[in-house]
Amino acid sequence: MPNFPSASEPGLSAAEKGKNTETALTTIPFPKAPPEPFKALPAPSDLESAELYLNRELAWLEFNQRVLHEATDRRTPLLERIKFAAIAGSNLDEFFMKRIGGLKQQVGAGVQERTVDGRTPEEQIGACYAFIRRHQLEKQRLLKILLRKLRDQDIHILPYDKLDKAEQEKIREEYYDNIFPLVTPQSIDPAHPFPFVSNLSLNLLVTLRYPKDRETSMARVKVPISAGAPRFLRVGRKNRFVLLEEVMEQNLDMLFPGMEILHTDLFRVTRNANTEKAEEHAEDLLALIESTLQQRKFAPIVRLEVMPGMDPTLRGRLAAELGLDEEADVFIIDGMLGTRDLFELAALNLPQLKEAPHHPIIHPALQNERSIFHLIRDAGAILLQHPYESFSTSVERFLKEAAHDPKVRGIKMTLYRTSSRSPILNDLIQAAQNGKQVAVVVELKARFDEAANIRLASRLEEAGIHVTYGVVGLKTHAKIILVVRNDYNGLRRYVHLGTGNYHPETSRLYSDLGLLLYDKNIGRDATELFNYLTTGFSPSRRYQKLLVAPKMLKRGLLERIDREIAGHSEKSPGQIIFKMNALDDADIARALYRASRAGVRIDLIIRDSCRVRPGIAGLSENIRVISIVGRFLEHARLYFFRNGGEEEYFIGSADAMKRNLEHRVEVLTPVENPGIREDLRQMLDIQLNDRRSAWELKSDGSYSQRRPRNTEEAIGSQQRLIELAEKRNRDASRLRKRKPKSLGGRNLR
Repeated sequence: MPNFPSASEPGLSAAEKGKNTETALTTIPFPKAPPEPFKALPAPSDLESAELYLNRELAWLEFNQRVLHEATDRRTPLLERIKFAAIAGSNLDEFFMKRIGGLKQQVGAGVQERTVDGRTPEEQIGACYAFIRRHQLEKQRLLKILLRKLRDQDIHILPYDKLDKAEQEKIREEYYDNIFPLVTPQSIDPAHPFPFVSNLSLNLLVTLRYPKDRETSMARVKVPISAGAPRFLRVGRKNRFVLLEEVMEQNLDMLFPGMEILHTDLFRVTRNANTEKAEEHAEDLLALIESTLQQRKFAPIVRLEVMPGMDPTLRGRLAAELGLDEEADVFIIDGMLGTRDLFELAALNLPQLKEAPHHPIIHPALQNERSIFHLIRDAGAILLQHPYESFSTSVERFLKEAAHDPKVRGIKMTLYRTSSRSPILNDLIQAAQNGKQVAVVVELKARFDEAANIRLASRLEEAGIHVTYGVVGLKTHAKIILVVRNDYNGLRRYVHLGTGNYHPETSRLYSDLGLLLYDKNIGRDATELFNYLTTGFSPSRRYQKLLVAPKMLKRGLLERIDREIAGHSEKSPGQIIFKMNALDDADIARALYRASRAGVRIDLIIRDSCRVRPGIAGLSENIRVISIVGRFLEHARLYFFRNGGEEEYFIGSADAMKRNLEHRVEVLTPVENPGIREDLRQMLDIQLNDRRSAWELKSDGSYSQRRPRNTEEAIGSQQRLIELAEKRNRDASRLRKRKPKSLGGRNLR
């Protein structure tokens, strides 16, 4: 049997680890945080006990540890490993901005309420900080290894003083011409109070003085990466680079001519992104969000990152100026600050150091020039699996044809996140110009996309499109398009429902599901939903098939879990499979515990945080939880209930999270087409049996990566799904040769 390298392989001694750091990192798990409190288990019947539930924040940090682990895995090409290190850094930045920022607000407000796992906000911050410090040490150690690996491939990150004189002069000239005009020094003295420091900015703190003067002064110099300057400056024509902050540090005479530079210190700050205001009494939601964005720029700082060489006294002064606790909120990083900038290196045009390019196929049912509405009507339903199948030739085609089809009377859709370059926006504008009724529900409060959504909402309104911002107090997270077409026998409604954002760029990076549907009842439900979203009125909305949050969806899930419990028997065993990003709703978690205790088999494919502890005797031994981390971000939501053999499948936008089920407009749609159900079950089985990219959750909250036992198992589920899509494409090509006229709406498998 081949020896496949795996992060979960045990057995190296400390001496062996010291001999080969690369082997140590890629064949044993990262040091784990101490297991979550799990001392004396309560009776399985006591489902309120805090010990039965994992903490959401720590569970998410475990997920980011799994992401970072991809950067250690020798099976992953080198620049992909660099990319995963960048993703882990970017993820952690957002964790501080959103989660730590939110917890700090709760502490500041005196909140002492405990989560379902029994922690106060202050206790959660403490546990997170302990985990993060271990995580940072591992990342710093890993980056040193990756830099060595880059050198082996003739990619060099050089210290400035290792450049020869001619190279230093050339870099100085390039810096002066193309970056220096963007640099603005700011003095720090009694006449100039400590300057504003922007979120995620990299900064030089310069201590300097006039020659022969005893008095020292200080200045802050922002590294202008946010203004478009590269973090890695190329030296010559080869893949040799020097960090921008080092170039700036070594050329401070340009900023401070005639001054004596005593020393410079690099630091980076992270600000709280939780600045949302209550909107119930707002007269203008757009103005409210714009005000919120302005306030976010000046939100409190929640983290300070510094290098080890900073003088402790200066570090304390800096922390005090920024309003931070020096002991808790200052993180000393022995390595590169702002590792999200490693995306620049990951983007190098070196195909031999990357995964083979993936080219999404055109869905077999859409591989002809007939009207897409005829194809959908013939098939009834077409399953889309992104990024394995093309977004542009399915969803974008759906909207483009709707915009130009003279029989189409109206288009309605939700937009949570998209790109300013998305063809979808142009198609919506073209539809309005062609005289069609177009209504778009834009979610202004999509975190970190607020400014972009304000701009696109204004652009759509200027084109005559009816733009609304959803229901007051709720985020609109549903992914749905409704097209009304005047067919030969009257108006018909065609619907797209999905799990992913209508974003052409992430559609190639995220693993998502979608359905193109012609179903009278779902069409009527979609009409009801848009009437709710555009008016906010919901006194007696009746949905025949869709499960819509916040009123129906959670209740529908709980009722179906209870139905599995009631119908479970030896002859007809109950079964539940959930696939989603996160599971943190306490009511859903308790219901799953009840189902497991009754004997129902439960499989959970949860990308990041999961509150449920599997494997507790007498309670959750029938629950299995896995997490898949691979080249695509797992983003699909899929709910399966065996239902005594009358199986039910639902796909949609909602995770089993309290915020999604109770504070957002979400939609799940049933999947009734037998062939599509088979496709979904095949996908679930492939992921549940993944031994390359899957990690299993243990009852103590830690994860262990599965190991392939043979060559066949060394292929991960995402690669399997790529191969299946390519097979469908080949099968469709053969069928076209035999039946050249049309494939119709057949969902080839």
